[in-house]
Amino acid sequence: MSPRSTTATGQQAPAGRSAVSGKATTVTLHTERDGAGQVTARVRRTTLPSGLRIISEQQAGVRSAAVGVWVGVGSRDESPALHGCSHFLEHLLFKGTPERSALDISIALDAVGGEFNAFTAKEYTCFHARVLDQDLPLAVDVLGDMITSSTLHPDDVEAERDVILDEIAMHDDDPDDVVHNLFAAQAWGDSPLGRPIAGTEESITALTRAQVHRFYRRHYRPDNIVVSAAGNVDHAALVRQVKAAFGRNGWLDGTATPVPPRHGRRKKVMPGVLTATRPFEQVNVVLGMEGLVRDDPRRFALGVLNTALGGGTSSRLFQEVREHRGLAYSVFSFAAHHADSGLVGVSVGCLPNRLDDVLAVVREELAKVARDGITAEELERGKGQLRGGLVLGLEDTASRMSRIGKAELVHDELLAIDEVLARIEGVTLEEVRDVAAELLSRPEVLAVVGPA
Repeated sequence: MSPRSTTATGQQAPAGRSAVSGKATTVTLHTERDGAGQVTARVRRTTLPSGLRIISEQQAGVRSAAVGVWVGVGSRDESPALHGCSHFLEHLLFKGTPERSALDISIALDAVGGEFNAFTAKEYTCFHARVLDQDLPLAVDVLGDMITSSTLHPDDVEAERDVILDEIAMHDDDPDDVVHNLFAAQAWGDSPLGRPIAGTEESITALTRAQVHRFYRRHYRPDNIVVSAAGNVDHAALVRQVKAAFGRNGWLDGTATPVPPRHGRRKKVMPGVLTATRPFEQVNVVLGMEGLVRDDPRRFALGVLNTALGGGTSSRLFQEVREHRGLAYSVFSFAAHHADSGLVGVSVGCLPNRLDDVLAVVREELAKVARDGITAEELERGKGQLRGGLVLGLEDTASRMSRIGKAELVHDELLAIDEVLARIEGVTLEEVRDVAAELLSRPEVLAVVGPA
């Protein structure tokens, strides 16, 4: 089924801040209808005078709801002295408020069978919960309490410091994590984008409670946050719940101030080779080059190219590297997009004595696609994979919540599902060929991790 997606006026509405000073504003972004004209989903956004944005997707026929708090701060917003602070703070916000202890926060969602977690990325941090629809007010209240009123008690800071150091050690034992961190470090150097999200043993050991607290107060403010929800959600009720939960201690008082762009001109990728010795059985390799920024219109053509190149078991790299030659168990391609930079690459794990052959085959396949593009059959197969992955990935409320929340926070628009599908379908062989010729012929970034 392909629903029709429109706004109340039949046109797409842009994402972004739209509150008139002193007043909350609400707009309908999309309405989806089935073949009989019945509304199956509706996306609405309210912007409060403080700048806090509340976006929801009301879905018919579901009994659950997912809610997320998306904060516009991540590891790339950290100075060297604050490396790892975003992730450290994400952990600490679960440790208690004046109203709830850490145990109270855990019990609140466990008692109603809810799912509750958080993650930190390079450009944002997200706290999210999934509950029965009747328990959405509870989830909103817990999240609001955590975001606005965390105590960051010194004892909790010290206890959680050890937890994060353990987590860093765990990642250092994972060859996939190590090689991708090396790849980023080579691509972007000693810059926030090039550093690991969790920080290092040295940076986490040096962070003080006062530094974390200042970081919290500077970035966790209403005009830097989006609350998104999807499922059996009434938008007006959600807005009331958010106002109550986030209005503690006057946190929502005042009006939003203009927020300058977080990142300026395009950040260049530095070609080169970076290696690390680890006592692993395999060699892990990432070979790539500079890609596209997040909102580049060619990202749909790159998505099709990426799928055809290394996005599944029928892809060129999987067939050539694993099926035909038996050189590696795991091989895939990827595309990473940020506000001002991007990467495309291939990730492979193989036995040490096969490294040279693997690199030769991967380079040969990349050169072929850069020179000749992909076939018509690969184009259609790539489109089909992208369409199926998109629609199947949006079958649950958490995925829908993530889509609208992330779009509201970091993109200039929220595309309707049908519009995304149409853009995928509109990709041509010539567009894929042009993107492949430009990107895959750029200078290489290579990261290798394995035994000496």
